[in-house]
Amino acid sequence: MRLQKYLSQCGVSSRRAAEKMIRGGQVLVNGKTASIGQTIDSGKDVVKVKGAAVRPSRTNTYIMLNKPRGYICSCSDEQGSSIFDLVKVKERVYPVGRLDKDSEGLVILTNDGELANRLTHPRYECEKEYEVIVDAPLSRKQLRELEGGVLLDGEMTRPCRIRPLSDKKFLVVLSEGKKRQIRRMFKEKGRVVIRLKRIRIKRLELRRLRPGEWERLTSRELQKLL
Repeated sequence: MRLQKYLSQCGVSSRRAAEKMIRGGQVLVNGKTASIGQTIDSGKDVVKVKGAAVRPSRTNTYIMLNKPRGYICSCSDEQGSSIFDLVKVKERVYPVGRLDKDSEGLVILTNDGELANRLTHPRYECEKEYEVIVDAPLSRKQLRELEGGVLLDGEMTRPCRIRPLSDKKFLVVLSEGKKRQIRRMFKEKGRVVIRLKRIRIKRLELRRLRPGEWERLTSRELQKLL
């Protein structure tokens, strides 16, 4: 089994985040620094992350959180308050599809690596919907140009859907997740995003949880993510 897949099954992180840990030298296999692409025998090899041995989770945990602004989606609190100051469970879980510190709304936390991969890997084109408020109106032409794609990091973003709710408020549906993508897209049109809230991932919508509240997903809600 590839090491990054094993780490996701252990509830350490998503596969993509696991690759960063491996590159950063934070993962050891049988006492030796691991490498990208390495395979392991889960029945024999000892895998440690930051000095602690990890093993696959026996049961999967699924949590939805209404993340408030001012919290980071990280286990570390070096950059400020973490969502793990809000979600305290005995299971080891990690966020799927992160939101930046200034954004709010729906965040999924789980130790199910396969689900995390399906929700984050670009090839699955997982839809996510956001409420966006900007500092000034945009013309129809500007909105069409945003929907068609914007050049970010040398690549065009995938087409998206934008529905105006008012002259400064929009619903934006993306099928990819580049870093701070929505903020950067609107910045290309000279606009500043002053509020960004994720309200849907695939068919799962944010329940009437107040900011900072969380609940475990029901089996029916989980099906909306599959």
